[in-house]
Amino acid sequence: MRFKDKKTQWENILIKDLKSFIALVIYMGVLKCFKLTDYWKRSDLYSLPYPSRIMSGRKFLNICSALHISDPKVDAENDKKKGTSEYDRLCKIKPLYQDIRDACRASFHPFQNISIDERMVASKARNGLKQYMKNKPTKWGYKLFVLADSLCAYTWDFFIYQGKANSEETKGISYDSVMRLANEKLLGSGYKLFVDNFYTSPKLFRDLLQKKIWACGTIRANRIGHSKTQAPRGNIRWFREDDLLFVEWKDKRDVLMCSTFHKAFNGDSIKRNVKGADGVWALQDFPVPAAVLDYNKHMGGVDLSDALIGYYTVLHKTKKWYRSFFYHFVDIAVVNAFILHQQMAKVNNQKPLTQKAFREALVAELVEAGSSKTHYITHYTAQKHPVPSTDSHLPKYIQQDSTLGRRKCKVCCSKTPVMCATCQVNLCFVPKRDCYSKWHERVDEESE
Repeated sequence: MRFKDKKTQWENILIKDLKSFIALVIYMGVLKCFKLTDYWKRSDLYSLPYPSRIMSGRKFLNICSALHISDPKVDAENDKKKGTSEYDRLCKIKPLYQDIRDACRASFHPFQNISIDERMVASKARNGLKQYMKNKPTKWGYKLFVLADSLCAYTWDFFIYQGKANSEETKGISYDSVMRLANEKLLGSGYKLFVDNFYTSPKLFRDLLQKKIWACGTIRANRIGHSKTQAPRGNIRWFREDDLLFVEWKDKRDVLMCSTFHKAFNGDSIKRNVKGADGVWALQDFPVPAAVLDYNKHMGGVDLSDALIGYYTVLHKTKKWYRSFFYHFVDIAVVNAFILHQQMAKVNNQKPLTQKAFREALVAELVEAGSSKTHYITHYTAQKHPVPSTDSHLPKYIQQDSTLGRRKCKVCCSKTPVMCATCQVNLCFVPKRDCYSKWHERVDEESE
């Protein structure tokens, strides 16, 4: 990857620079500022020294503006196909999109209970991929169909919805999305899948059963020809149609369920607050089907994953649609890594970190990986200066008037009036920021 400085030519960046960049992206999810430039402000109101120690604000913003996921040559070839069926709308995110999906599937295998639901990535960009969902907290954005573990909320697989005009539907988007995610060749069989009424249909559940995947979900009345009936609260009606169980349960409103692995009633009950004839509210037990209890317990895998992402999301406004996906992929990777940490801690009988503490530790480790001694030597050697090994190093002021001749320190990026006369490198030389000594320690180590 490389970025273009406005004052210079294209400058290559290293993997270590990219790690430092991602560390800052995650850090900005933990500590929120209104603008990206606020992280490098010198005023007493902000005074955040950590970002400038990792990377200069100019370099970070240049990487942000130049961030590109795909090969420009491939993009150019794809742009020639606009208006044809061969045009790929996801071309600009394809490499990372596929890599993150493969990594999610390879790093964890779900427990028996799984769920499929939609997820929205917030965006108000004018893009054909953008969707509107009135029932979601994030109403405008890019829609993803997600398969998540119901127990720990791990995002195991997902795909991006490209709209009706670009989808190769065979039996409807709800049917096709479930069959695409619940791929028994990758996932395996013996799972219990929970979905909401957008997906549930007799045809889908029968086809899943042939793959040895059980299913349970709420179902729309028009899909089974159901008509409303008057009945007291807690009333249960059911019927079977080959392997499918259809259950109607009277709660505050009618609840219709379809399942391929439940009994109609197991003797379970649920408490509801009911107003009596004397006007006094009291808890009362009502019978409830097992399908309703299991659905309430296991359907929220994707919602829990969304909540974990939302607490410290790294997503911020960007003019390019594909960068929104880059930041969301970072969110998925970090939250999945946090869930794996929780699972490993549980196996080893250890107390897991909170998500905030986990992100802080992750930032620190990425910064350490991106700020080793070679990180600084690379910038030094890139300017074609020989690495001095035996020469004496002498500090000098950049100009006679030290208040005017201040330049960016090569180590900490702060302004300094001092440079090394031998290395021709600007370095801080004050008690609190002795970058002069740190730089030459690294240079000496490299020369050895």
